[in-house]
Amino acid sequence: MVQSKKQKNLFLAFCLVPTFILFAIFTLYPLFSGLYYSFFSWSGSSSNTEFIGLDNYRRLFSDSIIPRTIWHDYFLVITKVFGIMILAIFFAVALTQLEIKEAPFYRVVFFFPNIMSVVVIGILWTFIYNPSLGLVNSGLEFLGLESWTRPWLGDQDWALPSLVLPSVWAGIGLFMLLLIGGISNVSKSYYEAAEIDGANQWQQFWKITLPLVWPQIKISILYIVITTLNGSFIIVQIMTGGGPNNSTHVMGSYLYQQAFVQYNFGYGATIGVMILILSLLTVLILQFFMKREKVQY
Repeated sequence: MVQSKKQKNLFLAFCLVPTFILFAIFTLYPLFSGLYYSFFSWSGSSSNTEFIGLDNYRRLFSDSIIPRTIWHDYFLVITKVFGIMILAIFFAVALTQLEIKEAPFYRVVFFFPNIMSVVVIGILWTFIYNPSLGLVNSGLEFLGLESWTRPWLGDQDWALPSLVLPSVWAGIGLFMLLLIGGISNVSKSYYEAAEIDGANQWQQFWKITLPLVWPQIKISILYIVITTLNGSFIIVQIMTGGGPNNSTHVMGSYLYQQAFVQYNFGYGATIGVMILILSLLTVLILQFFMKREKVQY
């Protein structure tokens, strides 16, 4: 069927315009609105706004809690990237290369946390970390390690590291399936040829599997970084609320506290601008360091 140029343009407009409208409403408008309100003193609930110029940004650079929130965010980024990717790669390789009969069942088990709400995961792990009834302390007591028990989410030294385990547990399944898809597309002839040449399983992994699934690994790392910098406040808000003594506040949870608890909406918008800038810089730097030539197969 031959279509005229006008029909093609109408079809493209029909597909793109609604998407662009939604993108403008839910992404561009909040972005520019946040940037606009960062120059104002506003409670967020009144019609009175006061233009204060760069005062919010000056306050941002003098706020002693901001450096801690940035460190907490990047601590979660680093631990989640290593924790999720190491386990996701391990399980993906095991379920595709070892020919496990129960592989479909394990895929469902590992992916199950991804269909759960982050709120549900946070509440579940709050009970697991409960000092009196939680599985962690109960397990340590059962093993005779009573001295290791502690109020995990109430300890300033352990509250932030305690958030890593539920974050990693919730993220393994999605990236495992992504890597399984990449590994499944690698021709078995490469592994057969490598085996004939005397390469062991470890050498096959480093020389064949890892280079050929690098695009999936790169996408996974970038996705983890972006979602952590922009979304880790949810698990923090549910499990610790930023405490104890601000020891688990990340940039997003501190923004929420300033904008919706203390009603400093203008300052909260300024923190949002900082999150956007740091996220963009982090992604650009990662893309530069992870850039490599595409492997053809």
